[in-house]
Amino acid sequence: MTLSVCNTMQGTNRFFFRACCFLLLWPTAEIFAQTVDLDVPFVTTPQSVSEAMLTIAAVGKQDFLIDLGSGDGRIVILAAKKFGARGLGVEIDPQLVAASRTNAKQAGVANRSEFRTQDLFKTDLTRASVITMYLLPDVNIALRPKLLALKPGTRIVSHDWDMGDWLPDAELRVPAPEKKLGLDRTSRVMLWTVPAVVDGRWCSRAHPALTLAFTQKYQRADGEVTGLHAFKFAARLNGAHLLATGAGEAHLGGSRLVFNAASPLAGTWRRATGACAGK
Repeated sequence: MTLSVCNTMQGTNRFFFRACCFLLLWPTAEIFAQTVDLDVPFVTTPQSVSEAMLTIAAVGKQDFLIDLGSGDGRIVILAAKKFGARGLGVEIDPQLVAASRTNAKQAGVANRSEFRTQDLFKTDLTRASVITMYLLPDVNIALRPKLLALKPGTRIVSHDWDMGDWLPDAELRVPAPEKKLGLDRTSRVMLWTVPAVVDGRWCSRAHPALTLAFTQKYQRADGEVTGLHAFKFAARLNGAHLLATGAGEAHLGGSRLVFNAASPLAGTWRRATGACAGK
């Protein structure tokens, strides 16, 4: 994986952006210039950081990983060789894509890895169970709506750069003495799990006198029960699994939210399309 700073810029704007990137990065890092139509600077991810990214996401044989800005293919190759996953690397530079394919063959994982010369914003991400990236903050934010629309439970791992006010579910600080960018020889590795959407009103035949409503922001939600037994609670989503303080646990599947037997809301709730029964 490389720090991809110029993956999607076009025409004159892309030239200006790439030039600025090179000037900003060159004084503090060893930059390797690759030629597409213009020079594209990139910075490699240290091996220890690549391993930490795959470990924090619990990558395994069942996973399909997409690396956005895949550079020389190292994280896709590592995911296949050490963790048994299949993967796709997306990179704008055809020379790096060619190098990635060669590297995959040499590592013996060409049958479990694919590399494409492609704009990451035009890439279909729906196949992925894990997405890795080493992109700049503005690119992360621009990608965020697309990432949040993925299947609940999809894991996203970023090297160094966060997702703005979408806070990570887990974070590591990894020693990286060979890191070429910046003065601090450590890296941040952050994990997000795409949350299911519970926002809105819910009704239950088992609780006809009650209405349940959620106000959600990313993986956090505030629940409010109105009716005969009114109360409020805080909840957190890990994919489609909901853990609510004082209201037990629930699993979301499509339009059904099922609370466990120990919950005061036990049973199946459905998204409200009108007034709940008993209202």
